[in-house]
Amino acid sequence: MDFDWKQPPFELTGNVTAQEIEESFEDPFAVKLLPDTPRFSVQARFFNLGMSASGTGVVSIYRTNGKTIRIIHARPFELEEQFFYSRKANQNLAS
Repeated sequence: MDFDWKQPPFELTGNVTAQEIEESFEDPFAVKLLPDTPRFSVQARFFNLGMSASGTGVVSIYRTNGKTIRIIHARPFELEEQFFYSRKANQNLAS
């Protein structure tokens, strides 16, 4: 899948780079979620929690048309997200 980096709605010079975001989607243990809320029903937005190759945990909010991913926002994991990601990765390893 390709990423659309034309005029991202957030600063890529912040805490995570475009490369780290893309790598977090390639993480075999990445957790992808579709929010269960009417707020997102008009235009589906998804969440991705994954690790970059350098070990940075990245949470991304994105849209996709099946071919291209458009990142709406991305930032490093917070403590609760790190715990959630680790728990899901351990569950996948145990199965």
